[in-house]
Amino acid sequence: MEIIIHIDVMLAKRKMSVTELTEKVGITMANLSILKNGKAKAIRFSTLAAICKALDCQPGDILEYVPDEDN
Repeated sequence: MEIIIHIDVMLAKRKMSVTELTEKVGITMANLSILKNGKAKAIRFSTLAAICKALDCQPGDILEYVPDEDN
């Protein structure tokens, strides 16, 4: 199982910089980078909600579930 993060896609669609998103959401550039690169182990619902509010999107617009191929 893998969760793919599409924050870069939404940033491009909204013509928003990573810096602008970090300021609107209130997280550090380092933490956003960890999330964007798929290295995060978890995300708080409050952070997800803030990202969705800043990007004017739904959680499904930035998170995608990809099942294992061996199942």
